[in-house]
Amino acid sequence: MARKLISSGSSFEAEVGYSRAVVDGDWIFVSGTTGFDYTTMTMSDDVVTQCRQAMRNVADALAQAGASMSDVVRVRYILPRREDFAPCWPVLKEYLGNVRPAATMIQAELFDPRMKIEIEVTARRRVK
Repeated sequence: MARKLISSGSSFEAEVGYSRAVVDGDWIFVSGTTGFDYTTMTMSDDVVTQCRQAMRNVADALAQAGASMSDVVRVRYILPRREDFAPCWPVLKEYLGNVRPAATMIQAELFDPRMKIEIEVTARRRVK
């Protein structure tokens, strides 16, 4: 299978030179994804709302790649404030609780101070 690039339509993708996701064979690599809502072009101030939107954005990228959250094998959570991670756990469990991928949480400053969480995943489509 040829390499496929998936775009969210974010201006950052063109300006910086990256894709929302890259499909390479059965592997799907989803770039760090924030809680920006591309339908309303807004971002909530609430970390849990941002987390839910980030997961929706990740799920959308996976769907465009012909995969789903059940195909996720690795996830990285990046938050400026580690205190904000625990409030997000119910949302993360909702999306990945049955999948239980390998996971890492990193505390680091994000590009835009409005961003409270960024989520990156690696997935592998299952052979059917």
